[in-house]
Amino acid sequence: MTQATQPDFLEFVWIWNHVQNQDTPLPHRRIARWLQARQEAGDRRLLLMAFRGCGKSTLVGLYCAWRLLLAPETRILVLAADQPLAVKMVAQVRRILERHPLCRPLLPEGPENWAMDRFTVARDAVLRDPSMLAQGLGGNITGARADLIICDDVEVAGNCDTPAKREELRARLSEIEFVIVPGGTVLFIGTPHCAETLYLHPLQGEAFLAGYRRFTLPLLDAAGNSAWPERFDAAAIEALRSRVGPHRFARQMLLQAVAEAALRLDPALLIRYAEEPEYREASGRAQLLLLGRRLVSGGGFWDPAFGRPPARGVGGDGSVLAATYADGEGNHFLHRIQWLTHDPDAATDPATQQCRAVASLARELLLPVVRVETNGLGRFLPALLRRELARAGAPCTVIEHTSRKAKAERILSALEPALAARRLHAHDAVFRTPFPAEMAAWRPDATGNRDDALDALAGCLLAEPVRLPAVVPAARGQGWHGG
Repeated sequence: MTQATQPDFLEFVWIWNHVQNQDTPLPHRRIARWLQARQEAGDRRLLLMAFRGCGKSTLVGLYCAWRLLLAPETRILVLAADQPLAVKMVAQVRRILERHPLCRPLLPEGPENWAMDRFTVARDAVLRDPSMLAQGLGGNITGARADLIICDDVEVAGNCDTPAKREELRARLSEIEFVIVPGGTVLFIGTPHCAETLYLHPLQGEAFLAGYRRFTLPLLDAAGNSAWPERFDAAAIEALRSRVGPHRFARQMLLQAVAEAALRLDPALLIRYAEEPEYREASGRAQLLLLGRRLVSGGGFWDPAFGRPPARGVGGDGSVLAATYADGEGNHFLHRIQWLTHDPDAATDPATQQCRAVASLARELLLPVVRVETNGLGRFLPALLRRELARAGAPCTVIEHTSRKAKAERILSALEPALAARRLHAHDAVFRTPFPAEMAAWRPDATGNRDDALDALAGCLLAEPVRLPAVVPAARGQGWHGG
């Protein structure tokens, strides 16, 4: 194929989509035109930011195949936050080369240089580096050389949540300046995951990618119109915003590097109610109703500690039990939040005192399950709690829970979407506890937060719901959840 007959990138994309029986939507056409224009203009430092789900990685994979079609001697290095993500793009480009009608001359004669994480196309030049190589940020790229480096989602939630991690990420990415050959191109693609993002604009602060030509495609424009209405209409956008919360929506879909402290857990967003649940048996089936709605799941989450009362102002964690219900429409009801304490002068040990308090509340609220966080202090409590539940006559299951995510991440991922969607209700009794003040004062990046109650509530919201079975339950004492 001569230079005069080489397709432009948008044509290359259209042919591929036609082979795949797919359309080429407007966001893809806009990105393709921008990449083509930057190639023709000779720009060598590029940043592509587009909303999650728009297919930007797929388009960049096609861009890599197109670059190899234009110049088979091109060496491409794909860097990602981890090796599997980088391999995913390289494997995609390999499939494009195998199936795109224009790329057949690039296929090598033998399979020895045609792996998932690296491959070499048919080329005249004898080069040490493969045509395309996948590498995670933790890998060693010293000694490699590339004409095109693709930095695909190198910033993720797990590697930018602390200053030390952000510094390490920048140090690793600085290594690419020793890998790219003179005249080579570096293309970053991604979305911001923190306020001090790699992709911060120079007008907003110290920018790691200062001097890069940028293309930014948020889901919504300044007038609130969707960039891809066929896939993201108004209803879908609002549903997504409700599911992920305004914080993550602003970063991942609107590409705004909002700060953690810019959002707070506002107690005013809680919907207050005063009613108690009502137990019924209808047609041989147990039902639990609240506010005229049938509840379909419920349970408690206990984040245990030594049991110091929160009003005493002493250090240490509080031992907090949160109890919630949920209906079939996705509404959550925080019915009780209780700080568990013990009497140091009592004959009964502190752990048993707290387990008895949990068992009493589980019996009162007909809770089908209580999850106990077993990190640290709570490791020996589940067996003790089962004994006290049996003594109290509460048909409640005890589940041991181990938290693996950071506490601030758990709290935000659980409460933000529920508050944004106005689906989190709280009983009057909750407002007579320290919970509202703890909620209003909490900041995800602050130290010394009082967050024990928030963590317990997050455990309830993130837990797998226990559903009402569609069978005739046992006797009344077995509970509304059917045992």
